[in-house]
Amino acid sequence: MTESDPKADLHRYLRQAREALLWKLDGLSEYDVRRPLVPTGTNLLGIVKHVASVEAGYFGATFGRPFDEPLPWFDDDAEPNADMWATAEESREQIVGLYRRVWAHSDATIEALALDAIGQVAWWPPERREVPLHRILVHMIAETNRHAGHADIVRELIDGAAGLRDGNDNLAPVDWQQHRDRLEQVARQAASA
Repeated sequence: MTESDPKADLHRYLRQAREALLWKLDGLSEYDVRRPLVPTGTNLLGIVKHVASVEAGYFGATFGRPFDEPLPWFDDDAEPNADMWATAEESREQIVGLYRRVWAHSDATIEALALDAIGQVAWWPPERREVPLHRILVHMIAETNRHAGHADIVRELIDGAAGLRDGNDNLAPVDWQQHRDRLEQVARQAASA
């Protein structure tokens, strides 16, 4: 039987989710990484900017190790949802670079602290504010994977690319147009029943 290291396991899942999210930008133009494809404006580069910003807070200030770069989209006078899109002046390289620097900062926090190390999430309700690193790791794995799922859909809408990661699309080998047509027919039958 193989022994498991819970912190290493959690950290591995977080790293895999980060890489999956960034992979969704590969091969796309500046326009496509910024394109809002749903009514709420969700776009790939904005998702990366948001997740980088959230991770900086959870593994930074929460544990008394603030991320040392300003995130002006979180200032009190910033417009709503400013972390969910990149301005024309913010390049893909800047946003991806920010995310990678956040990773390094977060990884240092994860490596330095025990799973039961306590932090304070200032933006959570007072009765839930005190949390161990373990909970924050689980929270950020869920948060990153949730947004990677959004990125999956947005990327598929852009150019049809789908799948888990480079070299492993984890999709069944089917005729997707035929499959979609069949599901449309089933939906119409169910709606008319």
